[in-house]
Amino acid sequence: MPATSAMPARPVERVSTGIGGLDDVLLGGLQPGRVYLIEGTPGTGKTTLTRSFLLAGLAVGDSAPDVTLSETGPELEAAAAVHGWSLAGTDVFEWVNQARLDLEAAQSVLHPSKLGL
Repeated sequence: MPATSAMPARPVERVSTGIGGLDDVLLGGLQPGRVYLIEGTPGTGKTTLTRSFLLAGLAVGDSAPDVTLSETGPELEAAAAVHGWSLAGTDVFEWVNQARLDLEAAQSVLHPSKLGL
């Protein structure tokens, strides 16, 4: 076999999730410039994870836009207060269906693969 010269691996840039143990599992955090979907049933920690990430970004001077599909700004503030957090500095965009439980009026987000050309 011919000899090959292996290029040294470049370290992958990572951004902290704000949760130390998760950053350890992810080898330092999330890769910037990527889109991540956090999915799970109620109570699994989706909101806690995303708020931790936003607050970690604020701590290092990043902007923190926050788009909510199911909770109002005051509901987000109340949930943050349970953890002792403040959402001051985040830009909350409420994309909440005012009917809340009316499935006929519910907003949806379509995956690009669901749309034809």
